Amino acid sequence: MNVLQDSYTDFEVLAFPCNQFGKQEPAGNPEELLNGIKHVRPGNGFVPNFTMLKKIEVNGENEHPLYTYLKEYCPPTRESFSDTTGLYYKPQRNSDIRWNWEKFLISKNGKPFMRYDPGTKPEEIRNDIMYLLQQTA
Repeated sequence: MNVLQDSYTDFEVLAFPCNQFGKQEPAGNPEELLNGIKHVRPGNGFVPNFTMLKKIEVNGENEHPLYTYLKEYCPPTRESFSDTTGLYYKPQRNSDIRWNWEKFLISKNGKPFMRYDPGTKPEEIRNDIMYLLQQTA
């Protein structure tokens, strides 16, 4: 995501940490979250150059309204859940975010454009970003 943030002047990456997937984000404050990213996942000294917001829930009973909105417009990236043992929320729905680092691309006018699987590498969405940046609001 750092590469994308550095590549465009009219583009912003926002990250919403979540602890609903394997309890991989137990940290409470921003400094702890950043240390986890730097040293654990993705690790190797990774320091994000994008905006990290406060931890929220993206699925289940306490789902943040932003994610309700995003999921309403963009279908899930997978047909079903392969394993639910690492999911810490209820109820589970097919439209749910599947795991950390799932991505949404939003147009200039605030409409969800596309949803990307957690395994999608940032470089793989570059063409979609360029397309949206060429659009008028």
